[in-house]
Amino acid sequence: MIAEKDAPLLDVRGLKTHFPVRKGLLQREVASVKAVQDVSFSLQAGEVLGLVGESGSGKTTVGRSLLRLIEPTGGEVLFEGVDVLTLKSDAMRKMRSRMQMIFQDPYASLNPRMRVRSIIGEALDLHTDVTAADRDDRIVDILRKVGLPADAMPRFPHEFSGGQRQRIGIARALSVRPRFVVADEAVSALDVSVQAQVINLLQDLRREMNLAMLFIAHDLSVVRYLSDRIMIMYLGRIMEILPCRSLLHPRHPYTEALLSAAPEPDPDLKRDRILLNPELPSPMAPPSGCVFRTRCRYAKEDCAQAVPRLREVAPGHQTACILDSFG
Repeated sequence: MIAEKDAPLLDVRGLKTHFPVRKGLLQREVASVKAVQDVSFSLQAGEVLGLVGESGSGKTTVGRSLLRLIEPTGGEVLFEGVDVLTLKSDAMRKMRSRMQMIFQDPYASLNPRMRVRSIIGEALDLHTDVTAADRDDRIVDILRKVGLPADAMPRFPHEFSGGQRQRIGIARALSVRPRFVVADEAVSALDVSVQAQVINLLQDLRREMNLAMLFIAHDLSVVRYLSDRIMIMYLGRIMEILPCRSLLHPRHPYTEALLSAAPEPDPDLKRDRILLNPELPSPMAPPSGCVFRTRCRYAKEDCAQAVPRLREVAPGHQTACILDSFG
């Protein structure tokens, strides 16, 4: 378990990211897609927070907004006590050495015209003071940490397998020795056996480097293995934040539905599948009150009146549901 500290490494308060919808010859804004709405959470040094939700729930947008790869509409992102959303370009460039991202697609995230030496070396040149004499030694060291040989340096990305490419992406992110990493579906494009290797690698590097990580995924079993806590998102809002040990005892109907859809390795164990309404609400016009109410089998009239705020229902366990119990 992660020891409690006075101040979190990362403290996100009321994060919002909206995308304008424009129409007409003059491209006037006629609406906005509310991809992320009022997201708040904190993360301690060395802690892994899993982020789970359906496609379109806003998971990737949250991760990219934290690093300002997408500019948020509002809120605060306090990293080591500094609000990164207020930083100018030069200060933000320096901050990026402390906050890095591992991208989902190991094929698209690496420049096919650059050798591995240049891919990792570019990050070192931009964000560190490493000398030319020590540059290759630093690259070899990080390659070995991710399980790649030194002779990978002169090769191009197309000469590697998908799992090896993802390791190169991890090496690039960790070469500048960050304190916080966003791993966006870092294993979803890989074969199952390679997924296990990369997950174990992330676990080892997290312990060795005391990395804090936002681990974005849709596979609950993977998230549960790697994370200390899990955050559940739906239609841009947080539904529940809970410790991994409490995952089998959710306090939000959406988490319950996600668990019922997870594959069960034991063929003799029968699980009641919760079938949700397949019609997803539009993020341009989300439902009033609880955004999940149009698909929730426990919804009541009160659910449409006000947006439920996260409330603590047990130590370290928060839920955004007005129901005290369900099922």
